[in-house]
Amino acid sequence: MTEAPRPLKQEQEQATDIVTQVAPGIFRTQLPANITGLGHVNMYVLEDERGVAVVDPGLPTKESWQAIQQRLKQIGVPLKRVHSVIITHSHPDHFGGAARIRDETQADIITHRLFRMWWDPSEPPDLEPEELAIIMRNPTEKPPWGGEPMVIPWKKSRFSRTHKNPARMFSMPTPTVRLREAERMTFARREWVALHTPGHTEDHLCLFDPEGGVLLSGDHVLPQITPHISGLSANDDPLALFFGSLDKVGALGPQVNLVLPAHGHPFHNLSERTEEIKQHHLERLQRLRDTSATLGRPASVMEMSTHLFSARAQGPMADSETYAHLEHLRQMGDFECRSEEGLLKYVLH
Repeated sequence: MTEAPRPLKQEQEQATDIVTQVAPGIFRTQLPANITGLGHVNMYVLEDERGVAVVDPGLPTKESWQAIQQRLKQIGVPLKRVHSVIITHSHPDHFGGAARIRDETQADIITHRLFRMWWDPSEPPDLEPEELAIIMRNPTEKPPWGGEPMVIPWKKSRFSRTHKNPARMFSMPTPTVRLREAERMTFARREWVALHTPGHTEDHLCLFDPEGGVLLSGDHVLPQITPHISGLSANDDPLALFFGSLDKVGALGPQVNLVLPAHGHPFHNLSERTEEIKQHHLERLQRLRDTSATLGRPASVMEMSTHLFSARAQGPMADSETYAHLEHLRQMGDFECRSEEGLLKYVLH
């Protein structure tokens, strides 16, 4: 018997050419992003007297670049009127078109202060020592749990050549404005407040319009899926960091009328959604406790991952997120960790 296909989640829906005005001066457009678990990236267009700012201009592909130009044309804005590119975080499905837009328009590229690509050996300028300590490690290194080097979905197929030097394949965006927590900027005739929301990446940025109650949430809060929480982080407990960031935006719930995610449809129930995401991870933590109790012996990250993720999801990314959860449990005192034959193994206390 053939297994019935699973219904698509919102984030997996293919990009369309539909442009929707979701709030005064704010348009939702969709760019193609056929990578694991995703079908599109929402590029928001923020219109004001200066022209437009665009948020997360998709992958560095010809198809996405053509879509960017077409979506702007549909809104009635020539490319030359783009004055700013806002990048929520350092993943190529969010910054891919940024450098090309700047080449064409001299637009500002706006990121969080910690924005950095993992293959870039340089550090963002003027960082404090404690900030330098939390920039993400290079995921091509052999991971600390002893598994295979990290393979990121967007590096497959057309991006496979970027494994050693992604800069050879597409232009890298260089931020011209790096925002600190609580700094303010004006786009679409609204004042936006920068919110640093690490967890999915160390440099994740959300923007909040307190007067209009609009939150640009990037990948931090998505309507139906949860972002990847990587164990390949210089932070000791990236899951705890993510929980803290969820609490930060969740506390804004009563003030937020509209959430604009980077994938999926705009939604309204911010506080409810942040609690759902936290509960998802709390359930995973409990599943790891139960699995270890059933096994009754130390188990590797790769073995524990098979109990946390489906067979179709297995691989280095699943291992990485499993490691993040196991390290969270170890630091809570629930698990102990030992090294055996080059592999870290975890067991319930």
